[in-house]
Amino acid sequence: MKRFLAGAAVLASLSAPCLAQTTARQAQPGFNLFTVNQDVEIGRQSAIEAEKQLTLLNDPSVDRYLNRIIQRLAAVAPGAQYPYHIKAVNASEINAFALPGGPLYVNRGTIQAARSEAELAGVLAHEMSHVALRHGTHQASRAYLAQSGLGILGGLFGRQSSAASIVNTVGGVGLNALFLKYTRDDEYAADATGARIMAKAGYDPAAMANFFELLRTEQSRNPSKVEQFFSDHPPPADREARIRQLASSLGTGRSEVLGGFSTIRADLSRLSATGTQQIVEQVPNPLIPDTATVGAGPVQVARPSSRLVRFAQPNGFFSINYPANWRAYPSGLAVTLAPDGGVLTRSDGRQVLLYGIIVNHYFPFTTEDTRRNLSLQRNYAPFEDRTLPRGRLEDATDDLIRTVLSANPYLHTEDEAAQPEVVSGAQGFSMVLSGTSPVTGEEERVTVYTRGLSDGHVVYMLWVVPGRDYATMDRTFARMLRTLNVNDAAVHQTAGMASRYGPLP
Repeated sequence: MKRFLAGAAVLASLSAPCLAQTTARQAQPGFNLFTVNQDVEIGRQSAIEAEKQLTLLNDPSVDRYLNRIIQRLAAVAPGAQYPYHIKAVNASEINAFALPGGPLYVNRGTIQAARSEAELAGVLAHEMSHVALRHGTHQASRAYLAQSGLGILGGLFGRQSSAASIVNTVGGVGLNALFLKYTRDDEYAADATGARIMAKAGYDPAAMANFFELLRTEQSRNPSKVEQFFSDHPPPADREARIRQLASSLGTGRSEVLGGFSTIRADLSRLSATGTQQIVEQVPNPLIPDTATVGAGPVQVARPSSRLVRFAQPNGFFSINYPANWRAYPSGLAVTLAPDGGVLTRSDGRQVLLYGIIVNHYFPFTTEDTRRNLSLQRNYAPFEDRTLPRGRLEDATDDLIRTVLSANPYLHTEDEAAQPEVVSGAQGFSMVLSGTSPVTGEEERVTVYTRGLSDGHVVYMLWVVPGRDYATMDRTFARMLRTLNVNDAAVHQTAGMASRYGPLP
């Protein structure tokens, strides 16, 4: 059960990081394994690698001007107060990118293509928004989940994986696709947040849309100049229109500029530019099984005690009874409950759950529309009937199950639909997954229970047990489930993790 529990361990740490604060509903960054300080460290190391591959302009006047714009934008940016800074790249193509924690880069071609300081500020505000919303480490966190067999379980049992070890797992601390390419939802969120930053900083947010209009014109006239930009920045057809609509609601603001834009452009025209500057993307390392655990044989545990004892989550978020001869492994908002022998230690010291229960908080990865569209494309997921109304709990359950299955390809669903349940006095769902465990070599069953919270988040339970013990353990698990008591009013969010969806219907 190595891959599954490691995936569950990621979910167990969902509430640990600080997430960017923003009032824009669509701009919530979602799941992230990293802390804000780790974002900064990852960005610092990634910038070192980036600058080994890029030819920087190294013009103090240009960089000074760019950083004046960045400081103005950063003063009103949402989220953590990252040490934003920017450097110009000596390349004629139109492009810009940002790294986690604050480093930004912009090609001289972007500065020369912009027709005003406000248009240039729009490009920079968009890239800054990816940092503020933590999209880079969000992408890295999701990739780490997909390779979860390499060991984030330590966090579940109270040991935290370092930022470097997580990023190394998904392809190295240096720049790669995780930090350079974003989803359509991410791009929409960066557009919207960037427009708001511009308005607060005194720039006309419509200038961002004007620059996208310029890019469309340039694409038809000189496609090579914008090829790299569009490879890193997906251009949805309605993106420009969305920005204009938002800009009209924000107003033009003070439309103040710092000044010096024309002088900087003139100075650049007298300098020679290098050819294309492109970061070489690193390929994530494949999952390498631990030979000490794969094929380790059937798990053997004592029968569960009929006497139950109480576990209470320290925040008062939930409590649950469990067999007296089991152990509790608390971690943040989560707890793993397992008998002796239910946890296997790998040769590298990481631990694997083969027998036991996890209770945790879940904050869905993606936006509501994306979850809905993804679930309707997959025939194994629940709630496939397009004719039935869908609620946020259905979408969140679908998202959770899809995530577990993608991280654990040996598992599959037992039924085509999730079953409605009542969990701790509220609406919930259950679904049974099964497959041959790569660790024990025998059938493994995983029952997923979800329960909605009043703010759109979810409490889930994962029951992991060998198939041979499924029937005999069912009574014990049912007793435990009946004792689960969830307190919707208790704190189950870290600073900055605001509800994206509002109350559940």
